Amino acid sequence: MSYATEHLRRKYIPMSETAFYILLSLADEPRHGYGIIKYVERLTAGRLTLGSGTVYGTVTKMTRDQLLVVYAGGGRRKTYEITPAGAEILRLETERLKELYTNAAAHQEGSP
Repeated sequence: MSYATEHLRRKYIPMSETAFYILLSLADEPRHGYGIIKYVERLTAGRLTLGSGTVYGTVTKMTRDQLLVVYAGGGRRKTYEITPAGAEILRLETERLKELYTNAAAHQEGSP
């Protein structure tokens, strides 16, 4: 793991639910802020509704940290795209969440 990735790992993991869903929403295609909000709302069946201020604040921070970039073909609205560093941080956080789930499930079943 490179120094930059290690620095980002320490900064972002564990990750807020908002940050996680923003990266996840951009994993397959670039989206603008409103597109991120609607994608997350659909994905979570309405459980999580992100406010525009929260999204744009987090997107600004992630862009500054080079987890996201402004997509070249964005048109009138700013459209964001995940970077390789952002994809790596998303992968690491997903692994962490899988471990949490596995441990919780094992605990419920009475396994150490």
